[in-house]
Amino acid sequence: SHIMSEYVRMTDTERDQIDQDAQIFMRTCADAIHQLRTEAHKGVQSAQVKEHRTVVLDFIEDYLKRVCKLYSEQRAIRVKRVIDKKRL
Repeated sequence: SHIMSEYVRMTDTERDQIDQDAQIFMRTCADAIHQLRTEAHKGVQSAQVKEHRTVVLDFIEDYLKRVCKLYSEQRAIRVKRVIDKKRL
């Protein structure tokens, strides 16, 4: 608690803004991946290049999903804490 007292805590408004910005960013990333996926095979004739691009986009999409899951878990913890505080 001594360490925490040295830092200014974020307000709920700041947290809400970060949540909103994070959701917009995650949606933008998902849209960009979708767009890349639709354009990845245009003009490519090599099966190996097509497969490589597909695998790379799958990895990127999987990474984004894992980040979104972590974000959701952290947000759920925050919401639970707010609810618990209101109950007290």
